[in-house]
Amino acid sequence: MKIHHKDKNAISQISNSLRRLIGDIDSTKEITIVCIGTDRSTGDCLGPLIGSKLQGLNCNVLGTIDNPVHAGNLINAIASIPSDRIVIAIDACLGTLSEVGVIGVSGGPIKPGAAVGKDIAPVGDISIIGIVNVSGFMDHLVLQSTRLSVVMAIAEVITLSVKGVFESVDQLEVAATL
Repeated sequence: MKIHHKDKNAISQISNSLRRLIGDIDSTKEITIVCIGTDRSTGDCLGPLIGSKLQGLNCNVLGTIDNPVHAGNLINAIASIPSDRIVIAIDACLGTLSEVGVIGVSGGPIKPGAAVGKDIAPVGDISIIGIVNVSGFMDHLVLQSTRLSVVMAIAEVITLSVKGVFESVDQLEVAATL
């Protein structure tokens, strides 16, 4: 599913989609959330921002602002996850101008680093992507010059949506409007 972060139903729709995808796999399994990205690039900090906001949630979270999971340590981070876990991978990506601000949720892995030409193994049973800027020429520079306000807004919606899987979505939507 894809939905713009400004859509008034984004949080509940993303939470419901995540619940369905988790249920399709096995709702009794523990969940590990891998928030991919780096704190050294505005556009690529989406994952670590979300990871920092999800700390303390009733699941294992890898990838925060203080301890990001990125191309250099992703293999080791994934190797540390027990094989019986459901892995939700979260990452920023680039798209078309009309897609900026869209959040995508799907069954299956994320291919991290694809936007900047890196060949990194796919990650996750479920993926969440936030389209933070426009793809095209010199994507690594595009990620570095992405507006922080866009990344923060997308991060907030994804964070509340993931929390909605573990908490009451109604309470989270009220909190999002405060």
